[in-house]
Amino acid sequence: MFEYIERPLYINKVRPFIGKSLIKVLTGQRRVGKSYLLLQIKDIIEKQNPGIQTIYINKEQHEFSSIRNSDDLFAYLNETVKKKSKVALFIDEIQDIESFEVTLRDLLTRDQFDIYCTGSNAKLLSGELATFLSGRYIEIKVFGLSYSEFLTFHNTTNSVQTFHEYLKIGGLPYLINLNNEMQVVYEYLKSLYNTILLKDVVTRYKIRNVKFLENLVHFAADNVGSLVSSKKISDYLKSQKINISTQIVIDYLGYLESTFLIFKVKRTGIEGKKIFEIGEKYFFEDIGIRNAIIGYSINDIHKILENIVYLHLRMAGYSVTVGVEGKKEVDFIAQRSGEKIYVQVAYMLTHKDTIDREFGNLLDIPDNFPKYVVTMDEIREISSYKGIKHMHVKDFCLQLA
Repeated sequence: MFEYIERPLYINKVRPFIGKSLIKVLTGQRRVGKSYLLLQIKDIIEKQNPGIQTIYINKEQHEFSSIRNSDDLFAYLNETVKKKSKVALFIDEIQDIESFEVTLRDLLTRDQFDIYCTGSNAKLLSGELATFLSGRYIEIKVFGLSYSEFLTFHNTTNSVQTFHEYLKIGGLPYLINLNNEMQVVYEYLKSLYNTILLKDVVTRYKIRNVKFLENLVHFAADNVGSLVSSKKISDYLKSQKINISTQIVIDYLGYLESTFLIFKVKRTGIEGKKIFEIGEKYFFEDIGIRNAIIGYSINDIHKILENIVYLHLRMAGYSVTVGVEGKKEVDFIAQRSGEKIYVQVAYMLTHKDTIDREFGNLLDIPDNFPKYVVTMDEIREISSYKGIKHMHVKDFCLQLA
């Protein structure tokens, strides 16, 4: 038993699969809390099944450094597993075990193992691996703290001041140990960013041009929420006298996505299903890391708000695209289990042209799905304009949890 703050959003997603012959895989960026969730699940299983044998392998701990590949994993389990006992197997950071899927598929053929693992690489379950384990796993994406979780973890209440704190430092769970001291927080976030960049990108993908990779991350951080293309990035870098091909830009962006440092959001037609292949938006998994990289500025507030709303929609289980029709844009079209909502994000509705643009783009959409304009304007309660709800961003981030 250990002390922890529960995260029901994820535990409730895992519960239906406890004891089932499926590999439960928690994926997400480093330090979003996957390891603690794994330990919470272990705790639940031990309470439900006092006689079960639990085995916990953490690839970030030295005692498990000898487990390098599938054969090592199989040998370790062969020595550790008690005969005829039911086993709950937990493997943290499983991508560090080469060909791990071979052993996991073998274990699934035996009616002995209940398997849980975590991974910090989006390609963990893609391509040939997904085919190899087809129908044998369930993936649960883990994010940093939602705003609702942030309030719980930091033992505070919903307010404009608290929300500004969330915008500045982001939602990594460990920050509760740093007392929100900005210099200390950003030092921690920069250290984590360097670990992700060097260990998960440079080492894994054998990157030689590290300086270019860092410049690319800075560009993404400065252009959060802006429609960009690999050509636009390549042209920008050339203006900085960095001559890099468009294909390398595409490859490097893919590497950054694979670590969950950034997310790529595609554009679709507002009224149809057309997907635009050129031009997309990029958002950070953790806004605190983004701020630690290039600094927090009130001049970037709209970018930061858009990033926060995107993350909230993803945490709430929506698939998200950017809506485009001619010169009109809807920040987010979010879909979940047959539902659809449209969301516009603005800092303040202080000018008539801003009001006309934010509400007008939504009014032109001919369907009856819910539509929202979310801002930082002082609003005591949800207002409505021609059926479009106007909400404070902090309240929106609590409503759809």
